[in-house]
Amino acid sequence: MLASSGSGLCGSYEDLQTGQVSEALVDFTGGVTMTINLAETPENLWTVLTLAFYSRTLIGCQTVSGTVKVLENGLVDGHAYTLTGIRKVTCRNGPEYLVQLRNPWGKVEWKGDWSDSSSKWELLCPKEKILLLRKDEDGQFWMTLQDFKMHFAHLFICKLTPGLLRQEPGQRWMCTMREGRWVKGSTAGGKLKSPLDTFWKNPQFLLSVWKPELARRSLHPCSVLISLLQKPRHRHRTRKPYLAIGFYLFRVAKHYGEQRRLPPKFFWKNVPLSRPERFHTGKEVSQELWLDPGTYLIVPCTSEANQELEFILRVFSRKHIFYEIGSDPHVVMSKEIVEQHEEQDEFFTKLFAKYPEINAVQLQKILNNMTWSKLGHAQPVFSLEACQGILALLDLNATGTVSIQEFRDLWKQLMLCQDVFHKQDSHQSGYLNWDQMRAAVKEAGLGLTDDVCKLMLIRYGGPNLQIDFVQFVHLMLRAENMEEAFQNLTQDGKGIYLQKPEWLMMTLYS
Repeated sequence: MLASSGSGLCGSYEDLQTGQVSEALVDFTGGVTMTINLAETPENLWTVLTLAFYSRTLIGCQTVSGTVKVLENGLVDGHAYTLTGIRKVTCRNGPEYLVQLRNPWGKVEWKGDWSDSSSKWELLCPKEKILLLRKDEDGQFWMTLQDFKMHFAHLFICKLTPGLLRQEPGQRWMCTMREGRWVKGSTAGGKLKSPLDTFWKNPQFLLSVWKPELARRSLHPCSVLISLLQKPRHRHRTRKPYLAIGFYLFRVAKHYGEQRRLPPKFFWKNVPLSRPERFHTGKEVSQELWLDPGTYLIVPCTSEANQELEFILRVFSRKHIFYEIGSDPHVVMSKEIVEQHEEQDEFFTKLFAKYPEINAVQLQKILNNMTWSKLGHAQPVFSLEACQGILALLDLNATGTVSIQEFRDLWKQLMLCQDVFHKQDSHQSGYLNWDQMRAAVKEAGLGLTDDVCKLMLIRYGGPNLQIDFVQFVHLMLRAENMEEAFQNLTQDGKGIYLQKPEWLMMTLYS
């Protein structure tokens, strides 16, 4: 079945004999491939491999391009391998970092240190040696990370989850895909060269990015992954080579809402935030960017003008709208969102004409007079104590009141909580049990373990270990704020150091 699928993708069985590992990973998974040049190895390569491997990511690698011949060290020149394992072992003279590779031929293995016949295995304790060493001619072998970097040219990691290689709370990602084409004499504008070039003729895609409600006060920008794939120019992919492709990213005016393509003068006056370091001759080029919330323009292009080709442009982020300028279906969607924002703006304007600053008593009155449409007959009742707790979490400048912007943030949070609570409270009982609350927390994107969820249920739920909507709101706000506090205080994502006043503040805050 796999061979049949491969021949369909590539045109024939003959075409399967050559190609890049990264292309195969994209074809068969639909993921986004990250390529690491091992000649310029990042310092955190072991961390990257650890995160990728234990997240069940597909990992491949390739030796230096050559004539596909077996070298004296047992490796095959110009050949693809898969990475099947990693292990940090303790030797008599210190730790050793090992990677396990497999030759797809099912034979011909590495002959250096930590190979099947290497004396290095005697440096391990018997238990670890038995666990790792397999003296079979099966194409699978171990080697040190240092030897791996020395003898292999590229590492390919196919990311099925965009945020995979960063240790961050698990929140839902959204993916939007758009197809396009470069047409000679029309939309094949080539790369950006000078104010008088044809770059502006390339297809233009508008991208609006903003933070999810759960990360509204995070100091970090938004993570956005952009992937540009070119479609083969011939049914047999080996008949016509890939073109050199890339994309530029520009920041556009915050309230840009016109559906006309941006004119040449825009590109004369604006410097791109991101541009290709070099145009990549391959199936896919991708880049992960950290962007402030706002509106951006993506312009995909070939390295030379008047080169015809079809392409697919994909965007992954926590929250975005992405469409080609002039595409009607997405204009409608954009207008609907604008209308929703206008309705909310009118609500907030009327509210703060009456209450310029909202204290806990006023907040209680507002929340208890709201209609919670998705909660049915189980309309929540917010106590003064609950509102004081909510106010303490939102009141960043310690005035005892919240401003219009702080209330806007609370409003978004409440709408999110209502959606999540309603989805899990399938019987509309007005309460969530342990399983429902755990599912709700996961749905909202908070990275809480089962043990922490259980403690939160004991802390905020009733004696029967059920939690109502008001308690759920309090839990969500507190968990999110503590999560954001950690992210803002940590330097490496692994831990924080607090002085006594900071520790007291955090303890009282929680």
